[in-house]
Amino acid sequence: MTAYRTARKRDAAATRQALVQAAAALFAERGYERTTVREIAARAGVNQALLFRYFGSKQSLFEEVVAGESLRHLRETPPENVLETALRGLLAAGTEEQGQRHRALEIFLRSAVGGTATRTGALLSEEYVDALATLTDAEDAALRADLVLAWLLGIGLTRSVVGKGALAGADPGEVCALVLDCARTMLEKLPEDGAR
Repeated sequence: MTAYRTARKRDAAATRQALVQAAAALFAERGYERTTVREIAARAGVNQALLFRYFGSKQSLFEEVVAGESLRHLRETPPENVLETALRGLLAAGTEEQGQRHRALEIFLRSAVGGTATRTGALLSEEYVDALATLTDAEDAALRADLVLAWLLGIGLTRSVVGKGALAGADPGEVCALVLDCARTMLEKLPEDGAR
């Protein structure tokens, strides 16, 4: 009996993970509104009833995808590298480099356009602002971090969602260098080029 329960737990965990991965890929491609429960389940190779069993709703799965990806990124990345890795992830949207990159912000942006991500966006913003605020000793650290995050999201929206203008086709390395150079005026603890 114990072996049977262990096998079911492993299957449940694998099914949950398959649903999260499928949802992340689809939300990044299409956004929240244009992704259906049926498509997520089909990509995960499971019955859509399992999505509701494990997550309760598409909204809850969305929150898990974005918050989970965001928390993983913040746990695995030193605060001084958070801005650059998030920026590079947004700049790689829709390219061959998108394999293992950080996608929480791209998923959020594609979904926020439809107006579904307010609660998730607040959580995501809070986590990033907390990390970025550690990069300055200024009294207005939270405001500075909020401004940098707003700029980051604006860059992602312009490049990967709208896809228009010079930013859409700009070299990611050049964009990173310009943004990080400017961001150092507000977050003075951001490392200089070559210091990472």
